[in-house]
Amino acid sequence: MSAPRIHIVTLGVSDLPQSRRFYEAWGWRASSASNENIVFLKGGAAVLALYGRDALAEDALAEDLPTGFPAVTLARNASSKEEVDRWFAAALAAGARELKTPQEAFWGGYSGYLADPDGHLWEFAFNPYFVFDEHGNLALPD
Repeated sequence: MSAPRIHIVTLGVSDLPQSRRFYEAWGWRASSASNENIVFLKGGAAVLALYGRDALAEDALAEDLPTGFPAVTLARNASSKEEVDRWFAAALAAGARELKTPQEAFWGGYSGYLADPDGHLWEFAFNPYFVFDEHGNLALPD
């Protein structure tokens, strides 16, 4: 059996064109597989997809119950504190809302949080204990 992987993370969004502009301004590149109903953004080993929130709930046969706090964060790990600060500034310039300014973290690293236009939470972090492989993927110990 192969190792578990996440191939696509799909975010339900209220305004697909606005969300596409936001993520593209932040540096993501849309795939030509995108169309007027879904946007696929290339992100290394995984893909970030943007899909209408109502359509996503309908497709999953789930009731849309916004809770205020989504209880999920997406994280991007940097190779330095300075890189965290650059990413954070770029996301804010693209229209993100700051939640927690990047700062020293209790666990020995450096991180900050922001929200995209739909409130999806992102953490940008530098963890001095993490290493990356030759492809830029996080290489956790076994």
